[in-house]
Amino acid sequence: MSTRNDRYLSLEHLRQRIDAGEIDTVILAFTDMQGRLQGKRLHGRYFLDHVVGHGSEGCNYLLAVDVDMNTVAGYAMTSWEQGYGDMEFVMDDDTIRLLPWLPGTVMIQCDLEWPDHRPVVASPRAILKAQLARLAERDLVAMAGTELEFVIYDETYESAWNKGYRGLVPANQYNVDYSILGTTRVEPLLRDIRNHMYAAGLDVEAAKGECNPGQHEIGFLYAEALISADNHAVYKNSAKEIAAQHGKAITFMAKPNQLEGSSCHVHMSLRGTDGSLVFWDDETGGRTPLYDQFIAGALATAADFTLLFAPNINSYKRFADGSFAPTTIGWGLDNRTCAVRLVGRGAGARMENRVPGADANPYLVLAAMIAGGLHGIEHGLELEPEMIGNAYTSNQPRVPNTLGAAREAFHSSAVARTALGDEVVDHYTNLADVELAAYNAQVTDWELVRGFERM
Repeated sequence: MSTRNDRYLSLEHLRQRIDAGEIDTVILAFTDMQGRLQGKRLHGRYFLDHVVGHGSEGCNYLLAVDVDMNTVAGYAMTSWEQGYGDMEFVMDDDTIRLLPWLPGTVMIQCDLEWPDHRPVVASPRAILKAQLARLAERDLVAMAGTELEFVIYDETYESAWNKGYRGLVPANQYNVDYSILGTTRVEPLLRDIRNHMYAAGLDVEAAKGECNPGQHEIGFLYAEALISADNHAVYKNSAKEIAAQHGKAITFMAKPNQLEGSSCHVHMSLRGTDGSLVFWDDETGGRTPLYDQFIAGALATAADFTLLFAPNINSYKRFADGSFAPTTIGWGLDNRTCAVRLVGRGAGARMENRVPGADANPYLVLAAMIAGGLHGIEHGLELEPEMIGNAYTSNQPRVPNTLGAAREAFHSSAVARTALGDEVVDHYTNLADVELAAYNAQVTDWELVRGFERM
């Protein structure tokens, strides 16, 4: 297909708009380990004359830095000793989209290759595409939708920084879960995000309030897994840009305060490459064995892949009993206390993974879910009994509750190494090691309050 829907641009359409003076800026972007868009802005004329057909490049340190963009040790793919060379930005022409909140600007998402045209296998988009290729070998495709929650503050990002992110004023002062009044209070921002995202090629469903003061969610229609991951990355970056234009700041931290955290519930189902249903049997009116095996695999590998669902120190503060974030590993029918919730019938039959937080990288989450599900299919795993009642008080295995525990489970996982490869597992284990070392070196406000005088 040349475009994903009629709101995307083809390369020829982009050329016409640049020639007509309607577009002057082309952003080439890829998603880094932390789930952020990185890249460069090109002048439209330069893009047409020198980049189309030739490509562009960027420093390979972009997949080997911490969140502060510091170069850190431990990555096999690049280092000071190797000279921090270039990666090629390989444009995906199916992702050309307008960014209507920025004048005369389009974005194109990219894959990453080494100068000899080998794929950079540790890049998030490559990791997901590798798992999608495994599905394709079985004539299967993954459909997915991600639900991101965020908190809005009546602060600019600059004022939040200057305040040390303390004492910030949320956009709502109380629980506005499903509240029309509460969402109306911030509708100018929510409406801009919805409409701009639609114009950028995303299929917007709805916006709703959530329970933490200032917390909201905007939902989007499910799509093929790669499209959903691309859209997720664009939306997360764009929502921050649009909020800044309104003089507000939003955060996708998993746990920005002591109240409920922000989730990224991920819905997934498989289809045949011909569009046929493989998770549901119309004749029996129930789940297929393939569906049960996929869920069994997802449960069996949930601890192995928690590092990809919850990649930061802060991610684990979200896992609290009675918080709608799961603490045990089990499945249930329309049961929001479970890590995996099964919902829908027929074409709508799907699993919901409730472990990831809003800070997760969508490519890695979807890749891990597919890898886990394929493990269940390939080994014919039997689905354990449904969790009835409150999973928080059950005897089910626990979700790893620290980054260190998740790091160990991932690094030592034979399933992860078989599905993703040693290079990917070692690369993202090092990311966890870097975060743990940075956190362990800090003296926190909590420690000072507890210990300065009284210990």
